[in-house]
This record gives sequence, C-alpha cells and structure tokens, in this order.
Amino acid sequence: MRIVYLGTPEMAVATLRALVGAGHDVALVVTASDKRRGRGGALVPSAVKTAASELGLPVTDRIDDILELDPRAELGVVVAYGRLIKPHVFETVPMVNVHFSLLPRWRGAAPLERAILAGDERTGVCLMDIEETLDTGGVYGCTEVPIHPDATAAQLRAALVDAGTELVLDALDHGLGPAVPQVGEPVYAKKIEPHELELDWTRPAVELHRIVRLGGAWTTHHGRRLKVWRSALPASDEGIAIPTGTEPLGLVEVQPEGKRRMPARAWANGAHWRAGERLGE
Repeated sequence: MRIVYLGTPEMAVATLRALVGAGHDVALVVTASDKRRGRGGALVPSAVKTAASELGLPVTDRIDDILELDPRAELGVVVAYGRLIKPHVFETVPMVNVHFSLLPRWRGAAPLERAILAGDERTGVCLMDIEETLDTGGVYGCTEVPIHPDATAAQLRAALVDAGTELVLDALDHGLGPAVPQVGEPVYAKKIEPHELELDWTRPAVELHRIVRLGGAWTTHHGRRLKVWRSALPASDEGIAIPTGTEPLGLVEVQPEGKRRMPARAWANGAHWRAGERLGE
C-alpha cells in the first residue's frame, strides 16, 4: 500500500522499519520537530526522523504535508505520534492508530505505565480508527500481552511493539475489515508525573516494586537523591532489604547522586549502610 507514517519516539521505529521491509510504499513520514537538548542546545531529531533518513524516506514535521501528496496516500499508520490529529487530515486520508492497551481500558498518554502501576496481569495492543476524541475510535483488532510481576516498562514496551507491528502488517496484508465499537468502562491513563516516581517507604512493597519497574524511581539517603533501577520482591540475597509498609523490598541496582549505576550491595558498602536502616528520611 501507499501509506504515510506518523510517529516520534524510539518505540515507533520498529514498525516503520517493518513496513518498509514488507514492501509498502511509505510516501511520507511525519514526526515531531527537532528538539534542543544538552548543554549546547543542539537540535536533535526524533528517533523516527533518524530512522526515516537512514531508510531514505521523505520526512516532515508538518502534518498538512500529507494533503499535498500526489498521488494521495491510501492510509496513515500512527504509532506514538504524540499529537492530536485534526479532522481535516484523517477525513482526507483514513488513519489507524496502534494503541498500547486493551481498549477502552487505559485510553490516553501512559497506558503501559498505568497498567503496571495498577497491577494489571495483562494488557495488549489494539489497532484502532482515529477520531477527533481521544482513543475512542472503533477497533480493527487487538493482541493480548501478559504482564509478568517483575517485567519492567522497557521489557513490556518491547513486547507490545512486536505485537503491534505484527497487528499492522497483518491488517495491511489481509485488509482492515470493519471497525468494532469499543465495549466496556473507559479508564484513562494520565501522564506519569515526576512526584509519582518518589518511593514512599510506608506504602506496600508490591506498590513500590511496580514504581521501580517503570524506570526513574528515586528516594533519598542522608538528604541525597538515590535512584532505584532494580528491585526484588521478595527481597533476596542479591540486594539489600529495605523496610516498607508490608514486607521488605530488595534493592538490587541503584544510582547515587552524581555517580554511575551500581549493584545496591556495592553502594551500601560505600555508604556505610546499617541493616534495617530506612530511606527517604
């Protein structure tokens, strides 16, 4: 098919590469504009723009460029684009969105992260029609993905990307068919705020373990920030046991302020850690 592709972060790269590899004519890639990053403020392209350039595909940050294509694209494929698409675009070029949840549960910005925080045992990916309202379109197909109790957000994201890519390729090969209206109570997945990643050690260990699995969790030790990259539940000999509101949580990998990531035991030795000591005080 002659398609346009809309996506921005690293998780949207695999599907783009797969579409090209399957022989589809990607007429245009639309992504976020370059962002200034780092101390020097250099302009850095999105992961999708970098991949599109490597693949020799035309790329733009102006979504209305889709409407100028001649011949016009048959379909738009959207994966983590990061912006709302206006009706004048999707009413001209039909579009499908790869959404990383089992709709209508976890509509919105952070479906994967909210599924982990809620303790969901399963999630999935749906190929859905695009409407003006957020994640309300009919569904062409879904693939269920289990959530292991120790799976990190990065691991779950990789599994969902693989499932979503297969869903898109299958739909393009065999046809979309009719979109089925979503059934069930909608649940919204708001963006994860920085304060939600702070570990409150009075909470149950299972909840703290879920926060760590998101990536970027942090606490303090003697007034200095300590990032927690890996934890274990139940606590094991691999790490150090931290008291919580329920059973102890094992810290396995941490990163002290201004230093590299390291095994929690190595950090504890250097920090003169005492068994039973609390963090965040």
